[in-house]
Formats: sequence, C-alpha cells, structure tokens
Amino acid sequence: MQVAPLSADNKTVYYHLCVGVQKILLNDCLGKTIRIQFEGDIVCQGCDATTSKSYGQGYCYHCFKTLPQCDLCIVSPEKCHYLDGTCRDSAWGEAFCMTDHIVYLANSSGLKVGITRASQIPTRWIDQGAVQAIPMFRVATRQQSGLIEDSLKAFVADKTNWRTLLQGDAPPLDLVTERNRLLSNTYKIVAKLQALFGIQAIQPIETELVTELCYPVERYPTKIISHNLDKQLLVEGKLEGIKGQYLLLDTGAINIRKYTAYHVSVSIQ
Repeated sequence: MQVAPLSADNKTVYYHLCVGVQKILLNDCLGKTIRIQFEGDIVCQGCDATTSKSYGQGYCYHCFKTLPQCDLCIVSPEKCHYLDGTCRDSAWGEAFCMTDHIVYLANSSGLKVGITRASQIPTRWIDQGAVQAIPMFRVATRQQSGLIEDSLKAFVADKTNWRTLLQGDAPPLDLVTERNRLLSNTYKIVAKLQALFGIQAIQPIETELVTELCYPVERYPTKIISHNLDKQLLVEGKLEGIKGQYLLLDTGAINIRKYTAYHVSVSIQ
C-alpha cells in the first residue's frame, strides 16, 4: 500500500493499493465492498522465488537469513554492526544505515518514540497511524538513532498498540512539552553520545511545529477482528476506513503490509 501526497490541507492521508501494475485510490472506495482473493503463490521480494511461507514481510527463508534488510539490527538499530565490518552487504548498509536518521515522538495509540530515515518523513508516521508527530533529533547514522531511542525507552513507549490504534484516534497531546520533558530526562545520555560520535553527528531539533494527520475512516470497529490470508483465501467486506497499514472492513481489519509478497486478485464494487 502506497501513501500518496497529502491533501491540500496537508493533513488528510491518501492511500493507493498496488496490485501488480494497477494502483487503486482507496479513499474513493470507502463504503464499497472490497474482495481480496489469495491466489496461493508467495513470491520472495529478494530473489523472486516462490516460497511456501513469507518471512520478514515478504522474503523466503534463505533471503531472510542472508539479506541485510532482514538482519536483527533492522528491528534493533542500536545493534548495527556496519562499523564492525560484519554487515551482510556493506553497499546496502552504506546507503540505508550510514545516512541521516530522525528520532521522533508520535501520537498513534498514545505517546511513543521512533526512528526513521530522514527521507521517510512523513511516510513513516503515516505507516504507524500517528495523528501527531514531531522530530527530536537528526543524527548521522541508524545506529546513533537506535542508541538514542533505546535511552528513551525508560520514559516512553517505543511500540504502537495496533488494537488501540484501530479503535479510534488517540486524544491530542502537547508534543512540544513531551519532547522537552524527555530531553530534560536524557540530556546526560545524549551528551555522552555526542562526546562519542561528535556534536555535529547528533543534533537536537528545536522546532515547535507539530505535524497533524487525518485518516480516511468513516467508522472504527467496536470489536477488533483480524483477517488472515494464510487461514482464509478470501477476505471480503465493506471498506470503512484506512489507517496505518490496515484496511478497516465491516467484517474485520487486515494488515496489508503483512501480505506484500502474496499474489492476490482484488475487486471493488
């Protein structure tokens, strides 16, 4: 699922569902019945081989165990081992990890801290279904962002509760105040990291501009039911909303990203 540019108000999110070469503007499909039929094939994003199971959201087992984008440090960036010379693919690591990253605060299912490449803002915030977000730091590498995020976990969550996310928008927060509170709690840790990597490598972002996002949702479910294409070949229901990577149907929710490598047919009426 791709995120289109924000609307003219710079808040409303537009989504495209990509099926092969076709791109469907999902915002225009609210209230319509959508049918997603799993055709039985899963094709690895890494090597194009057919696989019986998807690992790491779209890879065969071999690619999952060998590709750098499937390494443990992707989910635990503070464990990045590029500088140790043991990256699975140093060229990929140079392009993906040794580049500017942003440490941010977001309000998705509540207050959380996160990281992303600087080029992925606001896409990363939208992927998490955040209704508000503000950057905290710009750093030179993925590892540095992970070390800062790890230091903040003692004071703020680093995960989104997907069930809470799909039950409605989180109440608004004063993210500027929350950011300043966290900066005050962690300034000694940040100073140590600046001494280690250099002040220029880790820069606080002092903006007071909070990004606000609105999602195309007509109705949130009162009870969370999760669809699974591994257990049911056909998912069908009236589309009532899109938030983060989820389609909200009147029959349940489905995480579209989870099925990136699946061959499906889609019809909308």
